[in-house]
Amino acid sequence: MRLPQRFYRLPVQFDADRLRTEVAALPPQAWAPHPNGDTGNFAVRLISVEGGENEQLNGVMRMTPHLERSPYLRQLLASFGVVWSRSRLLRLAPGAVVPPHADINYHWFYRVRLHVPIVTRPQVQFTCDGESVHMAPGEAWVFDNWRLHQVQNPTDTERIHLVGDTSGSASFWELVARSEKADTPVQHHAFDAARSASPLMERSLLRPVMPPAEMDLLILDMRSELVPEVDSPDQRVRLARYHALLLALCRDWRQLYSLHGEEPAGWDSFAKLRDVIRAKSQPLAQGLALRTNRSAAHRVLEARILRACLSMPVGPSAAT
Repeated sequence: MRLPQRFYRLPVQFDADRLRTEVAALPPQAWAPHPNGDTGNFAVRLISVEGGENEQLNGVMRMTPHLERSPYLRQLLASFGVVWSRSRLLRLAPGAVVPPHADINYHWFYRVRLHVPIVTRPQVQFTCDGESVHMAPGEAWVFDNWRLHQVQNPTDTERIHLVGDTSGSASFWELVARSEKADTPVQHHAFDAARSASPLMERSLLRPVMPPAEMDLLILDMRSELVPEVDSPDQRVRLARYHALLLALCRDWRQLYSLHGEEPAGWDSFAKLRDVIRAKSQPLAQGLALRTNRSAAHRVLEARILRACLSMPVGPSAAT
């Protein structure tokens, strides 16, 4: 989700000592390697599809046994009053990094990621689009993960954050807005041993074929961000041709939807359209990027049209 600025520190504070106690109680086997294979990156799943050991994004989200055994982590997540998608503990080993990347797939078009540091040191830096901050234990942060971002842990100790994905409620975004006011009081959320809290969790499944109206929305948003990396006559022509390709995708998608709806008999036709557009996109989009994060245009298009075909047996899951 694109945000007006890079970082927001929310006016809330959690008990970092209690969080560390619950993290320390987790068994070593709870920590799984990062799905991308990034060295020194590990995760404990807290909310996942059906509460399992997976990194899926499409499905009914439930608490894992690790979260069920962690009452203060549950209270923390529940305190925001929002519906959570995939949520985890992320651990960065001493000397490890999270490589520069931008989150551009369908999941992130509608969601933002909350960070609550649990174990960290002042030297650990979180960088987003050239701006770096240190997120201190017990604080809560959101950032514009549509922009290029990275994390560096130059220390000899591990860094652990709670991270949760949510689209946010109206009150959540009001809390984010209040973080910009210097006189906003900080809400302290202490552990309550007598309280058993359960966070709200997503229970929706993606439709087997993306409706044309949503496809139009995603492509229109992408087109508004497209820019040539070098402003030259050749690149301006290439940009115009790429806009035409995207418009053609929307028009043909709508025609197929009018003909087949979401019936399985039409899935092959949608997949063929996807593959044709993908093939045309890669050479045509060379030198084109998005204004906000400089990601290659064809990568963004693939992320969106592949997600549009998510549930089709012939299509990949594109779940990262």
